[in-house]
This record gives sequence, structure tokens and C-alpha cells, in this order.
Amino acid sequence: MTVGNVKLAADLGETEYSVMLTGRAGGAMRFLLDGEALLETHGAVSNSRLQPGTFVSHIRSEKASEDVTMSFAAGDVTELTVSPPAGMEVSEAERRGAMDPLTALLVSSEANAEDLSPAACRHALAIFDGRHRYNLNLDFKRLDKISAGKGYSGPAIVCSLQYQPLAGYPASAPLVKYLSDGREMEVVLAPIAGARLLAPFRLSVAGMLANLLIEAERFEVERGTPAAAVPRDGKPLGE
Repeated sequence: MTVGNVKLAADLGETEYSVMLTGRAGGAMRFLLDGEALLETHGAVSNSRLQPGTFVSHIRSEKASEDVTMSFAAGDVTELTVSPPAGMEVSEAERRGAMDPLTALLVSSEANAEDLSPAACRHALAIFDGRHRYNLNLDFKRLDKISAGKGYSGPAIVCSLQYQPLAGYPASAPLVKYLSDGREMEVVLAPIAGARLLAPFRLSVAGMLANLLIEAERFEVERGTPAAAVPRDGKPLGE
């Protein structure tokens, strides 16, 4: 059952990068996510590593609207505007050493496409989206081969994924409970040609009643726009 779609596009230069995500979720997913989202980040590239500079988020639903604008310097949040104001504050100390959720999607890798290493999965991603502070803990599961409907076909790496909420929301929040309830989660990462970075090709979350699945239909690299991944229009976010 299709309940949403997402488009992710990244522009990776020698010294700068930008990432934009647009999407909509609803239907059977309304108890977790509902409405339309536009997220965008810009930052610097140094030694194949991404350093966020600015992040903006606009989320619209029938019930509410949320806007976030953030600035980063050396991995710390230096400016933050949230509308409406966040219900639970995240301390200044908890905002240090974190990245925005879009930068976190592009995982650093020392290996090329033909020699993916398990080390590419061994990351603890510290993320702050302007309201919520959480970690995504990755670990190696296996190597695999994938084929998008259009674009990349070749080796990929499969990582287990653990969601660790830290600050900014009550433990009773539906999304927190859903992702923290001992669910088996994994993400399939594919290499981006010309960059020592990996991008998500597939995300799956196992559930007792239904599985959540996001999978790319297109995963293409184009000259001038080195990375673009667009999840399948007909492929469910939840099934």
C-alpha cells in the first residue's frame, strides 16, 4: 500500500555541496507522519567529508506547520530559529558535534564501489533537526548487489540501523515509540560515483503488522549534479 513518496537530490562540488529533499506522507502512516516536507542543506566539502553550514525545513500538514532554520560552524549549531517554538528545549551542549538530517544521509566511505568495506557501516551519526536530537547507530550486516529501475547497478553495503532518541521530545511520541520499540531496521547504502560517499538506496523497518519500506527507483549520477536518488513513485513507504 503506497502511502507517500520522496525525492532526494544532491549537488556535490569540490568545495561545496547541497542536498534537497521533498516528500509527502499520509494514508496509513498518519499516526507517524502526515503532510508535505521540504528540507534543504548547504555546506562545505573537505577531504571528502561534508560540513553543514545552513539547514532549513518546512513541514506542512492539515493540523500544523513547522519551520526550522539553522546555521552550523565546525559541527556546532550557532543559530537556530524554530516556528512554532519547540515544546521541549534541546540544550546548547546537546547541539554540539551534530549534523543536520540531510547531511547524515550521505555517509563517508574510504572505499570505492568495487571495494566496499564493512567499516563504511560502522558509524554513529549525531543528528539535530532543529527540534529533536538523536543518534543513528549503524553496523555492518552484509554486502549485496542492487539494481535501480534507472541508474546505478552494482555492489552495495547493508547496515543495521538503531534509532537512539536523546532530547527534544517525550518518550511517548508516536514516531519515537515506533522506531525505538526493538524493531529490526536496515539501510542499504550505494556508492556515489566520483565521491567517497554512500547514499541510501533502501530503508526497511520491520513491524508486527506491516513493514515500512522506502526504495529508490532512480539512483543516478549526472555531470554537474553528481548525485541524485529518487525513491520509486509506485513503491510504498509502508507495505
